[in-house]
Amino acid sequence: MGKFKGSWLKRTARSLLRTTSFKRRAFFLTADVFLISFSMYASFWLRYDGKIPAVYIRNLGIYIGVALALKMSMIAVHGLYNVTWRFFGFKELLKLLQALLIGFLLMGILLFFLKPFKVFREFPRSVLLLDLNFTIVLLSILRVSKRIVREYRYRKTGLLSGHSRVLIVGAGSAGEQIVREMQDSRKSTHFPIGFIDDDEAKQGVSIHGVKVLGKRGDIPKILGGNGIDEVLIALPSGDSKDIREIVELIRKAGNGVKTKVLPGIHDVIEGKVSLTDIKDIEVDDLLGRDPVKIDYEKIRKFLNKKRVLVSGAGGSIGSELARTIAQFEPASLVLLDNDETELFYTMNKLKKAVVDMVPVVADIRDQAKIGRVFETFRPEVVLHAAAMKHVPILEHYPDEAVKTNIRGTRIMGEAAVRFGTERFVNISTDKAINPTSIMGATKRVGEEILKALNSMSGTRFISVRFGNVLGSRGSVIPLFKEQIKKGGPVTVTHVEMKRYFMAVSEAVLLVLEAAAAGHGGEAYILDMGDPVKIDDLAREMIRLSGLKPDVDIPIVYTGLRGGEKLFEELIGSEEGSEKTENEKIFRAKNSKPFEAAKLWRSVDQLIDCSLSGTCRKEAITKLLKEIVPTFKPDGEGVSIIRW
Repeated sequence: MGKFKGSWLKRTARSLLRTTSFKRRAFFLTADVFLISFSMYASFWLRYDGKIPAVYIRNLGIYIGVALALKMSMIAVHGLYNVTWRFFGFKELLKLLQALLIGFLLMGILLFFLKPFKVFREFPRSVLLLDLNFTIVLLSILRVSKRIVREYRYRKTGLLSGHSRVLIVGAGSAGEQIVREMQDSRKSTHFPIGFIDDDEAKQGVSIHGVKVLGKRGDIPKILGGNGIDEVLIALPSGDSKDIREIVELIRKAGNGVKTKVLPGIHDVIEGKVSLTDIKDIEVDDLLGRDPVKIDYEKIRKFLNKKRVLVSGAGGSIGSELARTIAQFEPASLVLLDNDETELFYTMNKLKKAVVDMVPVVADIRDQAKIGRVFETFRPEVVLHAAAMKHVPILEHYPDEAVKTNIRGTRIMGEAAVRFGTERFVNISTDKAINPTSIMGATKRVGEEILKALNSMSGTRFISVRFGNVLGSRGSVIPLFKEQIKKGGPVTVTHVEMKRYFMAVSEAVLLVLEAAAAGHGGEAYILDMGDPVKIDDLAREMIRLSGLKPDVDIPIVYTGLRGGEKLFEELIGSEEGSEKTENEKIFRAKNSKPFEAAKLWRSVDQLIDCSLSGTCRKEAITKLLKEIVPTFKPDGEGVSIIRW
């Protein structure tokens, strides 16, 4: 008992003496002594109608001393002397209530056991209840008073101190958190004017003193009459359709209001948002925030405690694969790339991940090195994202495309077979379907190689096809941003060109779920939603920059480049598709399998040709056609790269 008492006293003392702000703690300690003493006196005074009997007057100091010791100890144990005025909210109020109730119960128990002593023999029980009520009211008022005064002054003077008047779309958890921080943070330069929310039950309701002014359709009217400087879309779980509709309503007001947004739900840690999360709205938010149902448990079973290798780990998709895989706690994670700088950046992003990570600088074309990597780390799961993927460039260097996308894929696949990899997942592309480019054709040959290896070994080989990921290296979006920044022109190849786009985080999760479900030999296709016209995309990005297309920034049409086509496809003409458990993932029905001997013979010829250094594009194209009959090459004979 003595040991417990000693440790309890030590904890209390440490809580009281911890110095985040000595002056603030000293003030609260002094104020609590005064208010708790006053509560006890007022309770006796009220109980006896202002005429306290002499017996209680004589012992009042003892009663106050006991109350001070018990109540202030409980307040300290609950850590309430470490809470600043600015952050004293509802949770802290509940803690204060809990501390005072425990103090009340302890005092009641103590008085019961001290009854044999004359001083405590006839202590009025009604005084205890009165004292509890007085203490709760007075100590609560003390702690919330500054916040109430501060918020009142904030609302009265905030507009005069350079704060931006902000309309917040979304009165849910995210909106509430943001308003609270705007009001609490001394560094905040935002002044919340009101909320917008479509929930009928929230209309006219005030949250932290900020009123819900209307629904989504009322945005133009509200923006027209409140002098609002900025609209914050606080809908982390909202999809891209919602965001686009809200942006159009803001534009409809036509008063140049800035539009900001909170990140999507997958990017918000534990559902918590803060002022630092607010960012300018970008085209990614208008295209890539559709909600996706993911079977996380299936992915966890697939990756947890497994030895995993990611090739191309320095690239946009490879690095996101690495980041996502690390969350499922594999036994080890080998990150392989031939670009040591990008590999360094990937490792740096993942330095807080609780997983055994190993960076490996290696080229997938180096057969001996890849063999040593597989022999050393014995990966059970391989995610193969390394590839050459720039369509116009590879039209002029088809030998390099063959060396990486075909020979490199074969080297990786054969190493996986040789060293007992359980599952090999190939990141493919929509450009592998009815290809018109060298890049697309070589990626399709890579698929065929892995399909053949699947039938020859115990390793399960799976390919997953998808289109463009938002903001990836080589994507048109960073190019447009740079062109807009320079004042234009923005270059679009063709007014009718369309492409599929998907957020990289969404694509990676779907890849992992497809890989977890695959039995081997399949090609999966991700539902990329509706294709987007590149011309519309360029115009939207110009508008998001606060400029007008064809007025402030010209758009120039340059014509299709070698290997490009107007529309991308996800299913080949020789294939069909079938649904899977996830509505965003489809399985390509296998086309007629390629005869293995013939495939290897053609692949060997392609590789030998590319390694010779003398093989012309025509010869490589002819060999690619033998393996991929749907390959319809475009731009043959082009000698100058067109941009």
